[in-house]
Amino acid sequence: MVKDRGLSAKASVPEGVEATLHGTVLTMKGPKGVVSRDFSKVPVKVSVSGAEVTIGTLRARRTDRAILNTCLSHIDNMVKGVTQGFEYRLKVAFAHFPVTIKVKGSEVHIENFYGERSPRVAAIVGEQTKVTTEGDDVVVKGPSLEDVSQTAANIESATRVKERDVRVFLDGVYIYERKKPDQ
Repeated sequence: MVKDRGLSAKASVPEGVEATLHGTVLTMKGPKGVVSRDFSKVPVKVSVSGAEVTIGTLRARRTDRAILNTCLSHIDNMVKGVTQGFEYRLKVAFAHFPVTIKVKGSEVHIENFYGERSPRVAAIVGEQTKVTTEGDDVVVKGPSLEDVSQTAANIESATRVKERDVRVFLDGVYIYERKKPDQ
């Protein structure tokens, strides 16, 4: 029987970015912050040597190649996040009741949505994710793509209109721009 040799790939780490590995947790430090990812649930071996991160699989099958490329994309997003950061922009839209957005700690409070007395609350995911308001825009920035996009989705889904015709009731906070470093 022929033995599989496995696959391996290398991801380069640019200058100004420090990659460290503690067990199965890969941590990237850069000018925009720190991003960590746990690779314990993925059947790959991760190692860091100098300015390179090496990922290897045990087999050379199609699913292993897909897992390997996914891990490379995650590492690429980590490098882009700590060097350039990610930014999502949301637009506040309302017809009659003026909606106000306030950031309180690790939560975003959407007040006066359709004239409601109590504010709608959306969670900010991640310690380094920053949410600011600029007029009718809400800007979500941070080094982790997952945290920034989940925070923007939390804000958008907090203003979801239920049991009404969404073609008529258009008020809400909507994502309209995703600024990623490669764009």
